This record gives sequence, C-alpha cells and structure tokens, in this order.
Amino acid sequence: MTDELKTENDPMEQDQANGEKDSRNATEATEESTPEEQIASLKDQLLRKAAEMDNMRKRQQKERIVVFEQAQAAAIEAFLPVNDDLLRTLQAIEPSEDTASIREGIELVAEKFQGVLQKYGVEAITEKGVPFDVNLHEALMRQPGDEGVPSNQVLEVLENGYKLGERVIRHAKVIVSE
Repeated sequence: MTDELKTENDPMEQDQANGEKDSRNATEATEESTPEEQIASLKDQLLRKAAEMDNMRKRQQKERIVVFEQAQAAAIEAFLPVNDDLLRTLQAIEPSEDTASIREGIELVAEKFQGVLQKYGVEAITEKGVPFDVNLHEALMRQPGDEGVPSNQVLEVLENGYKLGERVIRHAKVIVSE
C-alpha cells in the first residue's frame, strides 16, 4: 500500500511508469503490425531524426555567425577611440618644420589604421549636409542653419560614427540644423 501511495505522489516515478507503459504499448503495436508497416514507421522516424539534425546544424551555424559578428564588432569598437585620438592629433598639430616629421609619422599610423578598418568592412559615417537619421546619427546640439539649409540637416560631425556591414557600431555625434 505504501508503494502505491509513493508512486501516486512522486511525479518522477509516474513519468517513468508512463514511459515504460508507452514503450510497452509501442512494442505491442509494433508486434501486431505487419513488417511493411514497421519498416514504414522506422523510415518515418529516421527521416524525422535526420531533418531534426539538419535543422540543429543550421541553427548552430547561424548562432556561430552571430557570435562571430558580435565579437568582431566589439573588438573593432574597442579600437575606435584610438583611431579618433589619432585623427584629433593630426588636426591639432600645426604645420611647421619642427613638427613635420612627427605629423608624417602620425599620418602613416592613421592611414594604416584606416586600412585595417576598411579591410574588415568598417565604414565611417562622416557626411555633412545630409538629413539627420536616428539610425546613423546622435544629435548633440541643434543650431540655426545658414540661409537655405533645411531643418534636421547634419551641419557638423563632432565624432565619426562607424558601420560594420549594415550594423552601426557607433553612431556619429552631430550638430543638427533647427
């Protein structure tokens, strides 16, 4: 009697008992069916398992691609401030004989950095005079534009934005016309 109560109260044991009953029923049904029906049933099971494996492989491949793209974007995003600093340094150095060789060296490093970004498909978002797009730009200020400049136009790019393929890694920080 206590064994019967234990089985009735324990869901794990009930599931196991149900599983055993199902397998016995399937075995009994298989024994009662003809060999052709058994073969058809086994072929159907095999096809379903093969399709399930194929779907799992495809899902894992998609997940790998997404993880790779996220890791690539994160790595590139970590290097963007270095690139920005190089470009700001070039803008800040005043041309003179004393700074010519330093400027040349920094230009070479900046060009090499730009080449690496291009190699990996990174595009800078630097356009001025284009309509403001929330998907590409982050408005830091609004200013009255010159005569004839329509509202919501990018007047100036304060910090470049970057895209990797269609994904925006960093929005361009811009000043927008009122």
